[in-house]
Amino acid sequence: MEDSTRHLGHCMVDMKELSAAGEVSFLLQSVILTPKLPQVEFSLACNDLVAPGRDRKPNALVQVDVIDPHKQHLVSHACTEIVEANKDPLFLTGVTFPSEYPASPETLVKLTVYDAKNKNQESSSFLGSATFSVGDLLRAKDERLTLSLRSSDGVCTAGTVVVSRLKMGEMEEVDVDHITTDAPLQKCPLVCESAQQSCIDREHHLLTGPVFKNPVCKVYRFQTVDNKWMLVREQMEECTLSFSIPKQLLSLYVQEDMSRVQDLRELGELSPHWDNLRKEVVTQYGGLISSYQDTLAELDKISGRSFKPSCCKAQKSLEFIPINLHTQRMRVTCPKKTDAIYEIVTVGAPAAHFQGFKCGGLQRLLSRYEAEKKSFSTAYQCIYYSPEHTAKAQEVLSTMSLLQPLITSLADQLLQAAQEHSSSGLRDALKSLSDKTEQFFTHLDELVKSALLALHAARPGYVSKSQKQTLHQGQIKPEPANQSPVQGLPGHGSTTSATESAAVCNNVEGPQTMAGEEGAPLAPRHPDSIPNHKEYDEEEWDRVSNVAKCHCVIAMVDKLQEDDNNKQEPASEQKLPTCQSHHNNPGDWREQLSPVVARLKECVMEVVEKAKRAMTFVLLQEAACSIPQGFLLQQRRDVVFSQALAALICGFVMRLYAGVQDKGFLKQLHLVGLVAQFESLLSTYSEEIGMLEDMEVGISDLQRVTFKITEAKSDELGDLQPLVCGRRDHFTVEVPLPQLVFQTLPKEIKEGRPLRVYPVLFNVGINEQQTIAERFGDISLQERINQKNFETLEAYYKSLSEKVPLECLPCFQTQTDIKELLETLGQNVVTKKRKNVEILWTAGTICRRLNGIRFTSCKSAKDRTSMSVTLEQCALLRDEHQLSKDFFVHALDCMRSRPTQGDLGQWEDPEAGTVTENKPASRHFYPIALLLVSSHLLVVWLILSLVFLLAKYQ
Repeated sequence: MEDSTRHLGHCMVDMKELSAAGEVSFLLQSVILTPKLPQVEFSLACNDLVAPGRDRKPNALVQVDVIDPHKQHLVSHACTEIVEANKDPLFLTGVTFPSEYPASPETLVKLTVYDAKNKNQESSSFLGSATFSVGDLLRAKDERLTLSLRSSDGVCTAGTVVVSRLKMGEMEEVDVDHITTDAPLQKCPLVCESAQQSCIDREHHLLTGPVFKNPVCKVYRFQTVDNKWMLVREQMEECTLSFSIPKQLLSLYVQEDMSRVQDLRELGELSPHWDNLRKEVVTQYGGLISSYQDTLAELDKISGRSFKPSCCKAQKSLEFIPINLHTQRMRVTCPKKTDAIYEIVTVGAPAAHFQGFKCGGLQRLLSRYEAEKKSFSTAYQCIYYSPEHTAKAQEVLSTMSLLQPLITSLADQLLQAAQEHSSSGLRDALKSLSDKTEQFFTHLDELVKSALLALHAARPGYVSKSQKQTLHQGQIKPEPANQSPVQGLPGHGSTTSATESAAVCNNVEGPQTMAGEEGAPLAPRHPDSIPNHKEYDEEEWDRVSNVAKCHCVIAMVDKLQEDDNNKQEPASEQKLPTCQSHHNNPGDWREQLSPVVARLKECVMEVVEKAKRAMTFVLLQEAACSIPQGFLLQQRRDVVFSQALAALICGFVMRLYAGVQDKGFLKQLHLVGLVAQFESLLSTYSEEIGMLEDMEVGISDLQRVTFKITEAKSDELGDLQPLVCGRRDHFTVEVPLPQLVFQTLPKEIKEGRPLRVYPVLFNVGINEQQTIAERFGDISLQERINQKNFETLEAYYKSLSEKVPLECLPCFQTQTDIKELLETLGQNVVTKKRKNVEILWTAGTICRRLNGIRFTSCKSAKDRTSMSVTLEQCALLRDEHQLSKDFFVHALDCMRSRPTQGDLGQWEDPEAGTVTENKPASRHFYPIALLLVSSHLLVVWLILSLVFLLAKYQ
């Protein structure tokens, strides 16, 4: 049975503490929304409880309800943990009213105390209740109330309940023996001393308004090893990006595919074979576009929801939406120490649940598809292109569309500088233009030239050199359509060399004709075919490319500046490159540069058009030989990437908001980038293998994403939403910040430097299915994923240590060196050990040390995710904040506890969006460990499980 996602988070400090901060800091902190300041936080304790049975002490818990003074109805708000066998229980779980909750001094709070007969039982007995107003607590002496608990008849007293407000600097002596633990009896101060300035610096600048909503807060108090108390606030929030990012991606997918269809139509006239293949590809693109448009229309109808519950994971209209995407934040306030904040994103594993996993996930499907692609290309008479060639073609198309207008703009700037007769301006503009043209041509390799020859051969009426030779003998033997010059490239299946094929195309001369009969004149080819056979020449491509490389412009600028420096008339017959024009007035720089720059623009435009057609033809052949499997895989990959990207942007925004005033973090951000560590708890058994294969590809595809920080147009929430732009081969995410915040950023970030993220994935299955996989199945997928991503993480740290001082990284109480942690992780990755959770622990620790972004996932981000997150946060309290070892298990139980009585125990369920009846808590991972006690029981259990699975799938 799956439990709801656990909450990690924080609540803010009192408003009066803002007076300690400077004016600039205050402006930064309040620029998005009013800072989140808690109105009321209080702890609970009971005295002299009377259990129904006189022979035992009660197992007490307190249900907290709020009576709305205006609507006069009861609303469930919180519930404490169960304190067993104690008539004077002190509850570690407190109650908080965050600023988002509409509480007022007139708000009434009802406390109901129950006796849970047993933690595993569904029934509990009523002990008593008491009611007070928030105003009563605020006006009380020392802000403490002692209330009598009234029994059901309203007459008898069942004990008392003590309500104490929690606030900074409060010190109180409390009997620790009220808490069920093995710790010795002692007195210790209650929460909580804290450095006020640290609360402001680390907390108030968090810009949570634009992206995060519906916070659910909890507060705890735990004992430290020095017998003092720490205050722990945890907060879960939903993320509005769950829907907004997939909708933006769907729009981009539609635009890209429609543009691809238009490019295919602009290829010009093709031979009947290629024209039929083009029609098939256009039809497939049309189906994909229609499907995405329908999905987008369905998503536009949804309003109010900000996340997808796991019960909808296989719903067609929501397949692009991540499952249970939430942010978790824990803030720890310890006596005499700086506050600490720990953040994590929980999300269901990015996977195509609607399409299912009967044939595996993306990793397996793509490998099988590439293996079968060569046979597909032969059947369709297409050219086989490797994934590297396909990716290169997409990269060229994307780069051409970006660089061509930029080069044109820089050329105009060069002319403007020439008109102003500014030597420095002319030199700067020329340098920028030269750099961009060089970048432009680095993408034009042999693939473009060979693809041009292949496109030339696909025109109607194409006659090769060998065919022309036989033409004079009265015989024409048409070449197979799949014999193309591009097959000489590495990765192609043809044995024909590129040199031979190029010679065939480059020696086509004269008007091209089709033979009707021997000796009959050949009809001229259609004039719209591109490139024209008569005019096509490989040397022409080289000439145009050389002109577009800016050599002529550089030579002219050098001459003009040399003449200006010499201050004398230049030699009338000075030799210049053939593309330069000579003028009688050397003093007019613009007049002399204009013809050269105009020729440069023309050549760049011509190169772009030729390269665009060539790469479109490459993608046509790649798509034609993959119908329909390639389009189904593309759709699956789009679905998985959409879920992964929404989670990544959520984590990046959360991390950016938290570190926007941290100079070391910002320096690391623009010099190297951030590591995004995805922790997966999926098993390598049954359907979860497919989910893990999907997740592996989806996380890997995030390498194509870069971020850019921009200045928001206004402080309106709509203008502060992240925007996605680009196409499948590369996406850029723009994260707008308010003007006041943006102006404090480093120059490099404000200038729009791309910010990289390095995604890594580590997986360790932990459930009973993983036990079966490790004993009888195959875990090589998990081992390969962990080894590959360890190498990525190691390479990131090497780059980081070379470019960023270690002082920029956060400090922790545990002083283990990052190199030692990496060595430990490397050893664990290669160690053959069942359910080696040390991999996850070490990877998570390294990620926090590197200022990274943490993600935790399982199938639905519920059971296993909640167990992992709560265990991690208690370990952090123990290692970094000196949580008493005697309190570790109790703190863990406290954070994992949920009420067990359906009538009394209502709690905020993140999946329902409203209060729901509670379910029994999952206190441990799974009961499989009990079966391992006896091999006979394990065998019986395995046989019964197999019988059940066979019956289920039959």
